[in-house]
Amino acid sequence: MSFKRLDPEDFVVSSDSITSTLWSNNVPILNSFFTSSVQEAGSSGNFYLSVYQTASNLSTAEIQLDIVYCDYLGSGSEFYNNIVPGYSPTRTMYGQYRSLILEDETQNFIFGSSANSGYNSCGVLVSSSTSIFGDRFWALSIERARYKESLFPGSCNLTLTGPGGAAGTTIKITDNSNDITVTPFIGATRAYQLVSGSNGSGISLNSGYTQTSGSYGILFPDLGIIMLNPYALSESIGLTPNLTYNTPGFNNRAVYNALVAGNSFGLNSQETITSDYIFVRARNSEFNYSENPSFISGSTGEVIYSSFINNPQVYMTTIGLYNDITDLLAVAKMSRPLIKDFTKEALVRVKLDF
Repeated sequence: MSFKRLDPEDFVVSSDSITSTLWSNNVPILNSFFTSSVQEAGSSGNFYLSVYQTASNLSTAEIQLDIVYCDYLGSGSEFYNNIVPGYSPTRTMYGQYRSLILEDETQNFIFGSSANSGYNSCGVLVSSSTSIFGDRFWALSIERARYKESLFPGSCNLTLTGPGGAAGTTIKITDNSNDITVTPFIGATRAYQLVSGSNGSGISLNSGYTQTSGSYGILFPDLGIIMLNPYALSESIGLTPNLTYNTPGFNNRAVYNALVAGNSFGLNSQETITSDYIFVRARNSEFNYSENPSFISGSTGEVIYSSFINNPQVYMTTIGLYNDITDLLAVAKMSRPLIKDFTKEALVRVKLDF
């Protein structure tokens, strides 16, 4: 066994972005949506509605996403206590999403701007006078087990059909990641406006917004959240939440029905794979002898065959990576033995993914 200290230039770090399908069974587009009556009728049903990719079956059904209706003033659900008006599950969920995304309980959401102003090519809001205050919204929270590192911007293609399913009440929504050159942030997370269009582009540059209600929502790829603007959906397809206080609004079910009628939800997953490349160089004068018993005499420590003294031949099969105190950290096996003598040099590239 021979050791050689690696030099700094022997290390190269590379990062590659890998995309893959998001939904269960590697389905690129989710066309079937199911719910569980047990979950909806249970205590969690007051807060969110889970959506499955197949009919409820404990052996095959997997949660794909949760639908959550959030309201700043607590409408659309029953109060926790009738003597404390306004405090309800919808208000609680609004606060949770605000704390998660904005990281500030004094801030509120803004849904882009109307088509009259819009974002410029750098993703900067040109005029905020027509921005929509997000005092209520629906959130599609993608199940964490469905994606790896984040959602893939540009792959969001969501079709929603309003109540009744009549012609003209269907909208196809995507994020505007391909229409901007600088990634926008809300709080500390990336945030893309949802517009009418497909594959990360509005129907034309900087358009796809509603006339008076701003964008259709916001995509937060790093959090796995798609936020829908009820004002825009009401204006476009007549999908309006029930704003009654202290009574079940069934607003989560309303978006679920729009998903079922739309029958198409495309979305991909993304992750960054960091690879550490290590170049191991065996020069002509190095690694030509072996401590194998077939090469060196165990009793005298001499080379058994005299022909190997001046013209040794060995086969490289394994490379071990050690730290400064000779702890073995990683092992690389070659696909085939590599012959080595004084007339040959070897360069082996070791790749570590993490």
